[in-house]
Amino acid sequence: QVQLVESGGGLVQAGGSLRLSCAPSRRTFSTYTMGWFRQVPGKEREFVAAITWSGGSTYYADSVKGRFTISRVNAENTVYLQMNALKPEDTAVYYCAAATGWRADYVKDKVLYNYWGQGTQVTVSP
Repeated sequence: QVQLVESGGGLVQAGGSLRLSCAPSRRTFSTYTMGWFRQVPGKEREFVAAITWSGGSTYYADSVKGRFTISRVNAENTVYLQMNALKPEDTAVYYCAAATGWRADYVKDKVLYNYWGQGTQVTVSP
């Protein structure tokens, strides 16, 4: 079992920045594809960003492209989501996710990911 612990959420004004962190409990983290998803009440959990195990490839939702950056430091067992130019519509609970398998056509799909964190709230005020 892999536990994922997110941190870094909070309240920020529109145009501001936040950095989310996710620290998996298992050292084999370096072999996992890692992703970030978000969810607002009454809506489906949606893909935000993902990064392959090596960090060589990254993927983004169109709504965050150019504003968010996903990165990982395997030596620190941590994945980050840097969020800049935040908008009120970015308000959501953000979830870290880990995938032990890989299929390129599923990287933006929840079904690829085996493990999920508890989520961290991000609130962007107008």
